[in-house]
Amino acid sequence: MPFRTPIKHCRNCGAAVSYRVPDDGDVRERAVCPACDTIHYENPLTVVGTVPYWGERVLLCKRNIEPRWGKWTLPAGFMELGETTAQGAARETVEEAGAKFEMEGLITVLSVPHVGQVHLFYRARLLSDEFDPGHETIEASLFTEAEIPWEEIAFKTVRETLLRYFEDRRKDRFEVHTIDIA
Repeated sequence: MPFRTPIKHCRNCGAAVSYRVPDDGDVRERAVCPACDTIHYENPLTVVGTVPYWGERVLLCKRNIEPRWGKWTLPAGFMELGETTAQGAARETVEEAGAKFEMEGLITVLSVPHVGQVHLFYRARLLSDEFDPGHETIEASLFTEAEIPWEEIAFKTVRETLLRYFEDRRKDRFEVHTIDIA
């Protein structure tokens, strides 16, 4: 069953909603307002981030927040309204790692339906190996593939992205990988 935080009240008029298939030809159950007939659609959240690299090493951040406090991750977070996916990924990289970098191409698009999310990661070429992590990060460090604390990676999406990054790097050809996380 897909992840869902149920809508309880109409965002337009405040009346209690009911879940049913709308009368407009839709085939999915939706939150429908019986007072003003507004249909409320629930869509996945978008997580955006980067694979910052310096030569053969990638930058990982040790999380200072839940979930997965103390585990390692790539700099990433929820996309904000009014920004592109690349702008959001860049913002998260600055906020979490305090890194100076140049954005490059998209590397992974990961569907995570059980939590209602889509994750997008871009490559980011670091311009310096000095970092100024924000409050969400305990420390930011560079790792070669062999040095990565694989058992301490916070999220499967990060693990899958790192595996694809290093695989593509060995081939000296980067692709966009689409991955479904069950």
